[in-house]
Amino acid sequence: AAHSPQVKAFVTQDIPLYHNLEMKHLPGADPELVLLSLWYEELERIPLSDMTREEINQLVQELGFYRKETPDAPVPEEFQFAPAKHLPILLPAQAPTAGGKTPPKHGKVEHTDL
Repeated sequence: AAHSPQVKAFVTQDIPLYHNLEMKHLPGADPELVLLSLWYEELERIPLSDMTREEINQLVQELGFYRKETPDAPVPEEFQFAPAKHLPILLPAQAPTAGGKTPPKHGKVEHTDL
């Protein structure tokens, strides 16, 4: 799977300008933008192979990634965690405290999603 010149240009020239955007090179894989939450949970995958460099830049900026003027330019405080602030923050559900009973600590937990 040869990367298009457009995607290659984005990867080599644009990615270094984006804060919190990292390139993981998988040989032979089509390039995909994988969006992760703060907890590194995968949220979405966007295939890039058919997009132009312009379109990819637009997409990444719409997602809230901060683009620096130069790779070494400082990132403003409010963008340090960008684009995470645009993502819904899901806090772990608190154990229900109804009736003051605490859930039992022992017992077998079934994982059905493996």
